Amino acid sequence: MTDDPDRLLAFWFPDGFDAFRQAWFERSDAFDAACREGFGALVVPAREGALDAWAETPRGALALLLLLDQFPRNLYRGSAEAFASDAHGRAVARRAVLDRRFDLALPATARIFLYLPFEHGEAMADQDLSVALFEGLRDIPAHAAPNGTIDYAWRHRAVIQRFGRFPHRNTALGRESTPAEAAWLAAGGGF
Repeated sequence: MTDDPDRLLAFWFPDGFDAFRQAWFERSDAFDAACREGFGALVVPAREGALDAWAETPRGALALLLLLDQFPRNLYRGSAEAFASDAHGRAVARRAVLDRRFDLALPATARIFLYLPFEHGEAMADQDLSVALFEGLRDIPAHAAPNGTIDYAWRHRAVIQRFGRFPHRNTALGRESTPAEAAWLAAGGGF
């Protein structure tokens, strides 16, 4: 186990903060295993607040948010534990982005990981904030392109606007799907 945010950032951004990595957004058993092996032991301490001191710097806040928002999704796919750190992640992201504007100290590709906790929230206010933050990346072609990060922020918002929650989480969270949600899921239910 390590308590070094720079080591975690070097793993997540091996080619630098500006380089996009497809592995972040597609299922990969190998990538999940690398996340688990290198940093899996930090996810629960991060969720419990033991690493909150990391949030005092832009790089530290970024590393902490990766542990709270991204790593659980890689380590605990299909279970409630994948979402167990979300509330803490949104609180850390609010302080980092809204109070301290740490996002402005990071390149655009790194910023998305400060904004994703809002995109992953099931409250409409979080979705509105997510879209506003991602829209701030509009002048960067890769983010504004079809299927870019801005497009995905709007798609997530549309699902929350329609259902008030993410139906694809229902099974993992022990929630019963409504008929409309079940139909959406049966039709592919994607973003």
